Amino acid sequence: MRAVPFDDVFAQLTAIPFSATDLARLRKWIAGIAHPDECIALIEQAARGRPCPRCACPRAHRCGQASGLQRFRCLGCGRSYNALTGTPLARLRKKEHWLAYLQCVLESRTVRKAARAVGVHRTTSFRWRHRFVPGAIGHLS
Repeated sequence: MRAVPFDDVFAQLTAIPFSATDLARLRKWIAGIAHPDECIALIEQAARGRPCPRCACPRAHRCGQASGLQRFRCLGCGRSYNALTGTPLARLRKKEHWLAYLQCVLESRTVRKAARAVGVHRTTSFRWRHRFVPGAIGHLS
């Protein structure tokens, strides 16, 4: 069975009009992931066995760690990558705030209110809104 890319799952989730009960269950599940390392572990687990994002070669070996993420080196093209390479979360900083920000997105908070709640700058909040929610139309509100 092939794993579904996170981007596809997230796009489907954003297209569904959730009932209040379903939204509460989703918030409870996200809140259950208490530590950012658990979130990173889930992302790495989902990406396990993923081919190289550049050349799609399935052969790679572990090649150290950077920013708390396992790095891999492709045996086909020689490039290194991690679980986030080629995803909307690639190169984003402040991983410890991602879950709290996702909670703000689920609550439909404005960019500025989400920035205040999470403790990041409003431009970071604006950038994250466009990365976390495909097709989002953001306004600095």
